[in-house]
Amino acid sequence: MLARITSAAVLGIDAYLVDVETDIANGLPSFVTVGLPQSAVKEGRERVNAAIHNSGRVFPLKRVTVNLAPADVRKDGSAFDLPIALGVLLATEQLSAEGLGGYVVLGELGLDGEIRPVKGALPMAVAARQAGVRGLILPAANVREAAVVEGLDVRGAATLGEVLAHLDGGPPLPRAQVDVEALFAARASYDVDFAEVKGQEHAKRALEVAAAGGHNILMIGPPGGGKTMLARRLPTILPELSLAEALETTKIHSVAGLLPPGEALVAVRPFRAPHHTISDAGLIGGGSYPRPGEVSVAHNGVLFLDELPEFRTNVLEALRQPLEDGSVTISRAATSLAYPARFMLAAAMNPCPCGHRGDGARACTCTPVMVQHYRNRLSGPLLDRIDVHIEVPAVNYRELTAERGGEPSAEVRERCARARLRQRERFQGRPGIFANAHMAPRDIRAHCQLTAGAEALLRTAIARLNLSARAYHRVLKLARTVADLAGAARIEPAHVSEAIQYRSLDRLG
Repeated sequence: MLARITSAAVLGIDAYLVDVETDIANGLPSFVTVGLPQSAVKEGRERVNAAIHNSGRVFPLKRVTVNLAPADVRKDGSAFDLPIALGVLLATEQLSAEGLGGYVVLGELGLDGEIRPVKGALPMAVAARQAGVRGLILPAANVREAAVVEGLDVRGAATLGEVLAHLDGGPPLPRAQVDVEALFAARASYDVDFAEVKGQEHAKRALEVAAAGGHNILMIGPPGGGKTMLARRLPTILPELSLAEALETTKIHSVAGLLPPGEALVAVRPFRAPHHTISDAGLIGGGSYPRPGEVSVAHNGVLFLDELPEFRTNVLEALRQPLEDGSVTISRAATSLAYPARFMLAAAMNPCPCGHRGDGARACTCTPVMVQHYRNRLSGPLLDRIDVHIEVPAVNYRELTAERGGEPSAEVRERCARARLRQRERFQGRPGIFANAHMAPRDIRAHCQLTAGAEALLRTAIARLNLSARAYHRVLKLARTVADLAGAARIEPAHVSEAIQYRSLDRLG
């Protein structure tokens, strides 16, 4: 006898529906899964067999064939365990099919019949709604995540026995409901605040400018100066996530398996800080079956690379495409997937290998050749994509022991949000440009009008500081952001002067 149940699988950060067809025929006992199943799917036969026995039902001693359609797309993960188990019971007439009509079923089974959470519940729920199905039956740990999608009857179960009882007319599975806006508002808070940072007023102002214009930032200073502390508070001053951004970010975290059980939404901007030993596949994404990397997990948030020169050269160079395009494409022989990766890059480095160059308290032991070699680990094309370079000196004792803290994140965030609003209005007719940092040369010419005094100051700075053409465009972008924070239509000399201060590597070179 043949049974057919609808399930779903993830491809990239999106999902598609899969028909799980189960056929029971006479013959020697066997269990075969076809339709390009990967190892986790094939191994499900043992979990299904044990779960059915331990739930009080009988696994047939016959020839069992399971087909996953469409058969020309690879299937990975353990979400097919539950639909396969129900298909076996339907095909052997141990279960009625009436309660499964119009439902997408997914879940991993334990040997005792427990239904465990799966990755990608949110994109699967989105695919189900787009296909016009009635609802989902899935693990209880995933119900809040799937219930974010409106218009679906989402029901969660903790064990296979609960699902069987529901389908046999027993106690119904509880229906999950989530107030998305209330949940979003309740989760939209950070554990850290800018007010906790003592001193470093120049660095905090630079972070505000970077956040207001979407500029990547590199902080240079000795150990213990507060570079990591500042970077961890950068998401708190970025404009608040919109609901659409939160859903997109949650999809990525769900597919990557980073969404905690029971959580429904990522309501704050992500902050990712991978160690410098990370591989290029870990940072960008990849594997034999591509998975999102750190650049995609940091989408709509901040990617912090501490000790930037310590990262391997091939890893840093792989950053160039996502920094430029806001997405990353991973191609393999079997498939090619694109993941979103629009993030702010915040990086930190020491001024020299020993870290004490320019520190009045400790003597530097590095030769000029060692310092130059250390800085040459960062290529010109990578630095070309970082608009802000600032020096973060050590904090003195008076600032460190001051009772009064800094300005709260909420106040800084409000100014950044107003500046971003001006930029969105400015770039309404330019798809792909969301902030000043994304401006192309033609946008710079159109939107970076200088007053006579500002133009004269910039001309003098280029001559005296020997700024390159690349630095010239970066200064104009930064000056435009400083002007937006001040609410000015044209760029004034003060805006240019401040922008030049944020190009410390150009001044050093």
